[in-house]
This record gives sequence, C-alpha cells and structure tokens, in this order.
Amino acid sequence: MDSHSQSQSHGHIVMLPFMAHGHLIPFLALARRIRRQTPFVITLATTPLNPKYLCSTMSPSDADSGIRLYELPFCSSDHGLPPNTENTENLSPNQIVALFHSGASLAAPVECLISDITTEEGRPPVCVISDVFFGWSVDAARRHGTKSIAFTTTGAYGTLAYISLWLHLPHRWTDAKEFSVPGFPEWCRFHCSQLHRYIREADTTDEWSKFFQVQLKLSLASDGWFCNSVEEIEPLGFDLLKKFLKVPVWAIGPLVPSHMLQKSSPNSPNSRSKSFQKYTGKALGVSLEKFGDFLNSHSPNSVLYISFGSQNTISASQMMQLAIGLESSGKPFVWVIRPPLGFNIKGEFRSEWLPPGFEDRVTGSRQGLLVRNWAPQLYILSHRSTGAFLSHCGWNSIVESLSQGVPIVGWPMAAEQAYNAKMIVEEMGVCVELTRGIESQIDAKKVQRVIELVLKEEGKGGEMKKRANAVMGKMREAVKEGSDDDKGSSVKAIDEFVRTVLCDSTNYTVSFR
Repeated sequence: MDSHSQSQSHGHIVMLPFMAHGHLIPFLALARRIRRQTPFVITLATTPLNPKYLCSTMSPSDADSGIRLYELPFCSSDHGLPPNTENTENLSPNQIVALFHSGASLAAPVECLISDITTEEGRPPVCVISDVFFGWSVDAARRHGTKSIAFTTTGAYGTLAYISLWLHLPHRWTDAKEFSVPGFPEWCRFHCSQLHRYIREADTTDEWSKFFQVQLKLSLASDGWFCNSVEEIEPLGFDLLKKFLKVPVWAIGPLVPSHMLQKSSPNSPNSRSKSFQKYTGKALGVSLEKFGDFLNSHSPNSVLYISFGSQNTISASQMMQLAIGLESSGKPFVWVIRPPLGFNIKGEFRSEWLPPGFEDRVTGSRQGLLVRNWAPQLYILSHRSTGAFLSHCGWNSIVESLSQGVPIVGWPMAAEQAYNAKMIVEEMGVCVELTRGIESQIDAKKVQRVIELVLKEEGKGGEMKKRANAVMGKMREAVKEGSDDDKGSSVKAIDEFVRTVLCDSTNYTVSFR
C-alpha cells in the first residue's frame, strides 16, 4: 500500500522540526518510533535544504514505511541570512537569532500543507507535532481542527529550566549569585554561571527575549508534549515539568537507533558500525577502520572521548591547557578537534594551537587520536574501551553516552547544556563538571585530575560508572516491545499519546502494532 492510500485509511501526522541538526535527527527518530507502533503516515516538513540532509541519514525502508519529507518554501536572504542558510551550522550568534525569528515565516506554508492534506484525505491530520521553538504552530493546527503536540528534543529537567528561565528571567530580580527558578523547589537553586551570556543579559527587549518569550509561551498552549527522555531516569524532572505544563507529557526516549540499545557492543568496524555514519549523515574525519584499530588497542573503559558537538569550540588558551592535561594524564583519548574561538570552525586546524609536537607524540605513542571534522560518536561510545565522555552536555550527546553506560565529564557551553549538566551531576550522579562556558579559565592540572578521577575503577569514577550502567539498563527497558504487560514505559507512552489525540475524534480508528 502506498503512503497516500495508507494515510486515507489510517490518518496523517505532520511534524515540524526546528532547522538545526540537533533537532532534525530526533524528529526523524521520533517519526520512526511512531511508525513502528502505529499505522499513521508521517510528513516531516522543513525548509528545502534540510530534507537533503535528512535523506543522507535515511534508508529506503524509511520512505517505504510511510515517512515523507516535504519542502517548505524559504529564502534565507529575506531574513538577513547568507544565501542557502537553512540551519544553525556555521552561523554566528547574531545570525542564529535571525534564523530563530525566520521560523515564523513558515506559518503560511505549513497552513497550506495542513489544508492540502485535509482536502486530499477528507479530514484533518491526526495532529501536528512541532518543535517548541515553533509556538506559532499551535494556532495554525487548531485553525484546521487538529491537535498540536510540542516536542522538546531535550530532557524534562532541562526543558523546564530553559522555559522557566526565559519566561521569567528570575536572575534579573536579585543580586545574589544563586537564585530560585519558578517551577523548581526552593532547595533546587541555580547559579548565574550556568546562564549563557545572552540570557544573563536579557531584558525582554533584546532579540533573544523577543523570540523565546513569545514562542515558548505559545508552545505552552499545546495539547501535550513529547520529551526525548525516559521517565525512570528523570523522576524529579518529569514530576516538575508535568506540574508546570498541566497537560500530558510523554517520555518517548531514548531516541537513538534501536540496534544501539541491544546488549552487544561492537569491538571492530562491521556492518553495524557502518550505520553510524548514515545516522549523522556526515563524512568522517578518520576511517572506521582507524577508529576500530585505535579503540581495540586499549583496555576496557580506559579511553576518554572528547567532543563539544557540531557548533561549539573552545578558546585557544583552553585548548592548550586541555591538551597539556590530557598528555600529562597518560590516559588514551579520541579528540574531535576544531579551530578555536575566533577562527573559522570549519577551517584548517593549525598545529600552533596545540603544544609543540603534541600531535606527533600522542599519535606515535598511540595515546591519542585527533579527529578533524566528524567522528562516529555512537560507535565510539558503544566500544568496550571507551570509559568516559568529555562533552558539552547537549542532550543528544548525553542520551547517546548514557545509552551505552558511559559517564560524562561536563563542559556545558550554551542553550540548556548547563541545566542538563546540573541534573546529571546532582540527580543522576553520572557526571562531574570540568568547567562551564567558553569564558572560563581551566588549568592543565585540573584537567589531569578530573580525567584520572573519572577513569579510575575505584572511588567516584567507579560509582559514576555503576550509575551510568544503571541508567543504560533503564533506557533499554523503556523501549522494550512486546505484549501490553511487557512493554517499556516509552513504548507505552506512544500508545497513550495515540489514545489521547484520538479521544475527541470520530474520524479515526486505529489498532496498535
């Protein structure tokens, strides 16, 4: 049966991801999860260049299963952006906020898409699942007689912190370094160092406030929320988020490839490991064979993996101290390395940004593997030799790391990353912070000390590893499929979502797979 026939029989879901790789990939993963459990056809709509990126991460089975990509008209130059700019990659902060604001221009073409589906199928879509940054979509959906579901690609705790901080700016009303945040208990206080400069300086009249305060408030009117997390690993976060939103919140994570939640772990490149490049859609900076050879040459839980995500880098002085500390620790590492702040992050890497002879020494001794461009992150994290992850604490990276039982060394930099770090330090006990932000000072001795602590099998490092393994177990239980009694909590959440969105509709009947 083709997707048109399927949608006429079973219904349609429209999905609207924000234009950033860290949002596009979870949306596609959610589409796959919904398709695995329901017969709904899914149209994932985004600007013209982003479907091309998503296609590079998809297999033929995605299209065959009823996931369609739809191009929404968009011209970046109309919004003061460089030509052919349709996601956050390679943008300056001022350009990123312009991209945020440009999202509202998609409202009219999205309404046309919903209207066309309604006309073609004789009924509106089952629902519109939209990014929390597209709050305008709530009214667009309701004008066409369908429900609106918000999707936050981060965890429950980080979502609540991000929303509440932007809507209330509580740090503006105190001179204290620590302050309470609406929606959190008084004992759970936040620190001004956990705020990115743009929210620290926000006063409701700046461009960041104008975007977030409007779109996040609109998203609060959604009929329900999806959260890329597992309720069992964030009990406090989900309890607080549900009380704050006062609508259903469905924990449907972890949104990582299903084969990565199986018990086996790859020890060498094989057909399974080759799927990691397809998962990211990026060209690797080093061959899979070279990654495998390096990781296989080290003992279990001994290697530190270092990556600050696709859009972040650190200062030249921070990079120098990190390199010195790494070498001094004697611990093996894989470092995804990019030019420091002030330089083109996609440009050529210069040896002068590292200690003299550093790369030759660590490569020659097989202590380190330096990777320009991209690394197969899930492959590295799932390898038996990987013992810890030095991360910017973006939620996708946290989920990938903990889904493989790998504890984290935190270096949060932007967005909700510091709130994620706060939660996995204080609530989960699977992380220790090295520093915060791009303006912080670090020294090589602290780097060495933290690395040695986390990779040590005894003491705090050992406890972090045990907790990370426990989180991994809960994640894998959450996505377990089977009979109603055996289903994991995230699988059941999808079932509950379907019952909720269909409860007021006489247009649909559906049976679960």
